[in-house]
Amino acid sequence: MSARDRLGTLLESAGIAIDGSRPWDIRVNDQRFYRRILAQGSLGAGEAYMDGWWDCERLDECFARLLAARLDHHLRTPGMLGLVVLSWLGNLQNRRRSRRVAQQHYDLSNSLYQAMLGPTMQYTCAYYGIEGRERSLDDAQRAKLALIAGKLNLEPGMKVLELGGGFGELARYLAAEHGCEVVSYNISTRQVEFGRERCQGLPVDIRLADYRDAAEISEQFDRVVSIGLMEHVGPKNYRGFFQLAAQRLKPGGLALIHTIGGNISRSRADAWISKYIFPGGVIPSTAQLTRAQEGLFVLEDWHNFGPDYDRTLMAWEANFRAAWPELKTSEGLDERFYRMWRYYLLSCAGAFRARSLNLWQMVLSHGDVPRYVPVR
Repeated sequence: MSARDRLGTLLESAGIAIDGSRPWDIRVNDQRFYRRILAQGSLGAGEAYMDGWWDCERLDECFARLLAARLDHHLRTPGMLGLVVLSWLGNLQNRRRSRRVAQQHYDLSNSLYQAMLGPTMQYTCAYYGIEGRERSLDDAQRAKLALIAGKLNLEPGMKVLELGGGFGELARYLAAEHGCEVVSYNISTRQVEFGRERCQGLPVDIRLADYRDAAEISEQFDRVVSIGLMEHVGPKNYRGFFQLAAQRLKPGGLALIHTIGGNISRSRADAWISKYIFPGGVIPSTAQLTRAQEGLFVLEDWHNFGPDYDRTLMAWEANFRAAWPELKTSEGLDERFYRMWRYYLLSCAGAFRARSLNLWQMVLSHGDVPRYVPVR
C-alpha cells in the first residue's frame, strides 16, 4: 500500500478526505507530504503545514475530528526518544530550561499579543459561562477575572501571591477593583515590563523572577493564585509547586490554580508544540495534580470549563488574522510565522473541541475553612 493510501485510510476513519470538498478535508500541495507524515507524525504534520505542503479551510474542525478519532495514537513521533529519556533522567523544567519558553514565546512582540488578545491582555481561557454565550471575548475575559475574584472570597487589604503573572491584568484587577496588595512572579521580561506599566500607582509588586524564588521569602499571604503557569511547571516539579503554595498560604487562606488539563498522564508535550510554541511545556492530568497536592491541601472545588477555551482560541485566531497585514509589516513577520501561528491556535481549538484538553480551576485550602461555597 502506498503512503498516500495508508494515510488516506487513516483519515477516512475520522471522516476526513484527501483533496475533498468539505471544509475539514485536507488539500495536498506537495506529494512528499504523505511520507513525511507517516515518518514524522505530529512534528512532520506541523512542519509540512508551515512549509505549505498542505492546506485545510477549517484546521480547527480537522483537528477536532482527528483527535476525536484518536488518530494521534496511530502516527509515530520519532526524534522524541531522547526527550523522553531526558524527562526520566533530568528535569526539563529546571530554572535554566524554563527560561526557554519565555524567550521563545512570551517575549515575542507585545504588539502581536495586543492585537490577538485585545484590551484585557489575558493569555488564558476566557469564561463565557452557562449564561454568557453571547459574550464578546473581552467581556468573557473580564468575567474570568470576576470569577477568580469570587472564588477567592477577597476582602480589601488582603495580600495575594501570584505565581506566573502574565501581562499583569489580574494583579491590576485584584488591586484596583478589590483593594488587595499583590506580589507577582514572572520570568518573561516583556510581560513584566508591560505589567509594571499597567499597574503603576497600585500596590502591586511585579518581580522578574522564577516562581520558585517565592520559596526564599518568609512572608505568608491570604491568597495564592496561579493562572496558566502549571502547564510550564513540569511533572518533576508538581509536588514542589504545591509545597511552595502551601508554605506561602496563611492559615484560613485559599489558593486557586487555573490550568489546562489532559486526560492522560504524560511526561512530555506534543513534538510540534514543544519545538515551536511551548518548549518544555507539559499538560498535567488529574492524577498528577491530585497526587502532587496529597497531604498538603483540601480540594474545595474543581471546575472544568474547557469548551470555553475552544471559543477563546477561535476569537484569538480571528483577531490575529485581521491584524496580520499590519503585523506583517510592523513586526517583520513572514508567511511561515503566519502559518505556524494559525496552526498553533486552530489545532489547540480542535483539541479542546474534541475534549482531549480541558480547562480546570481548583480552589484549595489548608482544611481550616469551615465551609467553602463554589462560585460559577
